[in-house]
Amino acid sequence: MKAIVIEQYGGSEQLKEMNIQKPSAGKNEVIVKLHATSINPIDWKLREGYLQTMMPFEFPIILGWDASGIIEEVGENVEGFKAGDRVFARPETTNRGTYAEYTAVDSHLLVKIPDNISFEEAACVPLAGLTAWQCLFDFGEVKAGDKVLIHAGAGGVGTFAIQLAKHAGAYVAATASTHNVELLQSLGADQVIDYKKQDFETALADFDFVLDSLGGENQEKSFTVLREGGRMASIVSEPDQEKAALRNIKAKNIWLVPNGEQLAKMADLLAQGKLKVIIGHRFPLTAEGIKEAHALSETHHAKGKIVIEM
Repeated sequence: MKAIVIEQYGGSEQLKEMNIQKPSAGKNEVIVKLHATSINPIDWKLREGYLQTMMPFEFPIILGWDASGIIEEVGENVEGFKAGDRVFARPETTNRGTYAEYTAVDSHLLVKIPDNISFEEAACVPLAGLTAWQCLFDFGEVKAGDKVLIHAGAGGVGTFAIQLAKHAGAYVAATASTHNVELLQSLGADQVIDYKKQDFETALADFDFVLDSLGGENQEKSFTVLREGGRMASIVSEPDQEKAALRNIKAKNIWLVPNGEQLAKMADLLAQGKLKVIIGHRFPLTAEGIKEAHALSETHHAKGKIVIEM
């Protein structure tokens, strides 16, 4: 099968097309013929070697964490799924990712794609959607009436986090650049801070939860808008625990855990039209396509999700 791989860590020039053996299904797995995947910052961070101690994969590494396609083969212990089903998933961590024509997925992580959702839309949801869900609800315990700040609201995680927090009944503020203000308002944000014109630190106060996807100075300033006893989830770096302790703030760097049950809940929201996917960019499954997609992701200014079409 065709796959885009890296054989050593480095820049985008390490991405190359390779013909490798198609996977076969284990007893509890299915083989998915992929129709789409998507790009996430973890892709190029792993490519560069930043995560090699946390993810000590063997080369060649197929990057990619979002699977969307049709089941072609079913393991002998798998129940509830059959060949021909349209499915999506965030597979377990492995060096056999989703920049490929086929991938193996544990059946407990699989969810059927709602009829009203395309393969490309489904491919956008697993990693970014689950990250937003676990930050908001598993860690942040966000509930109706909470005041929530979502940084980089127009990004992949941000677009899902705004919608999920609103669905939970929270008051949602989000940061964005000028040209994305209307997008965030359309997703339900109650207050949008245009960071080119306004400082969120002076505009907001007494928030219950902050989702930080930027780190650095932005993360440090976020402590000032939280109430005492508030929560901060970061998806880029570990927050300053001494600063958090001064005001009894619970703060942590959150790493996604694949979860089929949570993905199924988001599938229900997608089916009901209560959650929508923002696709900002599309590229083909070629070495050049992936290189361009990585370059865009590395700017930190991609709108919505970056999709790779098979």
